Amino acid sequence: MNPPLFAIVSVDSSVRSVLGTNPVRVFPFGCTNEGTVLPYAVWQVVGGEPENYLGNPPDADSFLTQIDVYAKTGLAARACALALRNALEPHAHIVSWRGESKDQTTGNFRYSFDINFITAR
Repeated sequence: MNPPLFAIVSVDSSVRSVLGTNPVRVFPFGCTNEGTVLPYAVWQVVGGEPENYLGNPPDADSFLTQIDVYAKTGLAARACALALRNALEPHAHIVSWRGESKDQTTGNFRYSFDINFITAR
């Protein structure tokens, strides 16, 4: 009952080049441990629904998924978001660019977007 986000991005060479290989720094539930090496991305399901039918049980689910990239520079955050976008778009639809920001406490840059998966059961 989750989108195959990590399975897709963890094997993509462009994602691995910007977000590492051991581990690939893409974490679920919208959070990671303090001290995680930058850059990294977090993701979380923020909505979705089953594909309901009158006469049959659902055969697919949609997952609205928020992705947030954190990096030391705005350029690095954008590069990571670009790699993630390119890896994910063949499998899902980007539905929102949530914007860019800089955290006043940490000084880290953030790039955020939403993607919608439709996943067969």
